Amino acid sequence: MKDGRFLTLGIESSCDETAAAVLADGRTVLSNIISSQIAIHTRYGGVVPEIASRKHLTDVNHVIEEALTEAGVGLDEIDLIAVTHGPGLIGALVIGVAAAKALSLATGKPLVGVNHMYGHVSSNFISYPALEPPFLSLVVSGGHTNLVRMEDYTRCTVLGSTRDDAVGEAYDKVARVIGLGYPGGPKIDKAAAEGDPEAIRFKRVYLEKDSYDFSFSGIKTAVLNYVNTERQAGREVSVPDVAAGFQEAVVEVLVEKAVEAAHSLGEKRLVLAGGVAANSRLRTALSERCKREGIALFLPEKVLCTDNAAMIACAGYYKYKAEGPDDLTLDAFADLPF
Repeated sequence: MKDGRFLTLGIESSCDETAAAVLADGRTVLSNIISSQIAIHTRYGGVVPEIASRKHLTDVNHVIEEALTEAGVGLDEIDLIAVTHGPGLIGALVIGVAAAKALSLATGKPLVGVNHMYGHVSSNFISYPALEPPFLSLVVSGGHTNLVRMEDYTRCTVLGSTRDDAVGEAYDKVARVIGLGYPGGPKIDKAAAEGDPEAIRFKRVYLEKDSYDFSFSGIKTAVLNYVNTERQAGREVSVPDVAAGFQEAVVEVLVEKAVEAAHSLGEKRLVLAGGVAANSRLRTALSERCKREGIALFLPEKVLCTDNAAMIACAGYYKYKAEGPDDLTLDAFADLPF
């Protein structure tokens, strides 16, 4: 503890970012260091798990040291160590968990494992200091698409999930199909800005009536079929138009289901979270729709949308306050339920 503030060191290594952050009293960011591996994995067209794990191993201690230095605190002043222990790439998770457990054992500081998805939702507590649950949250990332009602800081009710491809996964696959490469999300977002979203209309998939689940594998296949058909016919494929048409179909479904759930549950606050929360079209469309529908929308800062340790420190702080610490048997899990 420093100057009466409760300090949390957060560690994140669930995929291809090695990150560490220090937060004061759960919401004030003193440092937020992210070492990205995008340049490494771009040459392979996606994240290679073993390469990601090896990079975490070489970077994790340096990133933690940098976070402490930028925050102006020593490890002895840290009150809590929070670490992502799932879901994610198991080899990558193990590196972060091992580092956190070693620090906890060496210093005697309490340790808490954080669900990565709770971390994404918690990014909004940093962007909006007055925000408190309960509220409805749309969580959209590379591996997850969920509509959840946050009952409090550590409990939620899952209303809907993806039945196949998560939205971020669909973006990556479509980006490969149309030759944009990795990472697909920002590249499609950029290309779509130059295209006509009405030039190619892809089918919107809403599933059964009153279902809050999602399915994006069909639109991925539709894009593949369209591109193959056009090329076989010798016609030029407009990458911006395909990107815009694909993105519009995806965003329309996300917005419609989120707003429908809000009305059905009587929720007046909607929180966006996850890596795809940085998508410019989703942010604009959801903002416009929520304004018309009288729903207060909370959008995290873009730096807090992608994987980072500040959100893990925030989620860990509230979990520790509600449930106390974990012990050194804390393990990593590739699949960890919301």
